[in-house]
Amino acid sequence: MALIDKIFGRAKTLSKLSRQELRKQEILLSKQRDRLFARIEQILGEKQKIFKQGAGQKSAELRKALAQNFELKAQEELMAARELTLRSKELLTVSRLRMIKENRERGKSTGRLNLTDKDVANISQWIQDDAVSQDVYQQRLDMLLEIGHESDKEALAATGLTQAGQELMNIWNEMDKGSVKADQGFAAADQAVRRKQDGAAADQQG
Repeated sequence: MALIDKIFGRAKTLSKLSRQELRKQEILLSKQRDRLFARIEQILGEKQKIFKQGAGQKSAELRKALAQNFELKAQEELMAARELTLRSKELLTVSRLRMIKENRERGKSTGRLNLTDKDVANISQWIQDDAVSQDVYQQRLDMLLEIGHESDKEALAATGLTQAGQELMNIWNEMDKGSVKADQGFAAADQAVRRKQDGAAADQQG
């Protein structure tokens, strides 16, 4: 059973879950996601090692065995990647719910917590559906929870990618294409984060 199902399946209704309870779930999901990151990186290293071994072998039988091992590692990587996507969707869901809870406690009426059984069923289905990307899931979830992008810009930034984060994604994509070198990409990413921090500091002073 997915963790999100356990949350929704509690005797306590969703609207009565405290901000602290939601935060505990966030921490738990973050730790699980970090472990999956590490596992995927480990598998990638093992695949590279197997590939290198195969390239250095002349025996067809040994290469066959290595090729089979490579395929097994690739399947394991896909399974871990799918689980990572699930945990990321769950983390986004819990973060959004906590955000709404905090808004309510501050006297804001943004977002809704009175989800119906149909709403919960849709959320669970979207989380499990591999065809629903994280971006699409975020859009659907925000619509269902009635979260406005303009009115909740600051709150959404805490649970989704900020502008600096999106810039980093773009830099990595350019590095994949070979149009940006590693040192240039790091410098650009560092500048993007610094601009965000400087802007936040200026807003506080203002």
